[in-house]
Amino acid sequence: ATGWAVLSGRPERPRVLASGVIKTTARHPFGQRLATIQDRFVEILAEHQPDLAAVESPFHGVSARSALQLAHARGVLLAALSRAGVETVEYSPAEIKKTVTGSGRATKEQVAFMVERLVRIRSKSHDLTDAVAIALCHQTHARVSYTVRRPLGGSRDVAER
Repeated sequence: ATGWAVLSGRPERPRVLASGVIKTTARHPFGQRLATIQDRFVEILAEHQPDLAAVESPFHGVSARSALQLAHARGVLLAALSRAGVETVEYSPAEIKKTVTGSGRATKEQVAFMVERLVRIRSKSHDLTDAVAIALCHQTHARVSYTVRRPLGGSRDVAER
């Protein structure tokens, strides 16, 4: 399962425009599952035409088999983003957790709780709440980066860029 989310607004007032989970079935061969993820993600990109994408960087602590499958799925998504001309930034799991919850060691439940509070969505899917958390992390970091780079007296907002 691969979560995705499209956000707009400011970090202090984020708004989820669309979100979902791309699901595949273990009954299908792995290559077919990757193709399903890619096809659906290409449709999502065409429908929502994002300016930028934020993705979670690879992490350690999972089995070698899981890490390899995750790397394949991640590669499919990165290739689709590149082909669509969407700039992509990466955040570590700890950075995402720290930005959204205040703790880089937060549990999935804590991340989901904060996501639900920040954007007022309820989901039982950690794939979905993780995707929203990644987008929230980027909104916050982009805002800070823009504020630091903005010339004195500038009034443009990151959401207007």
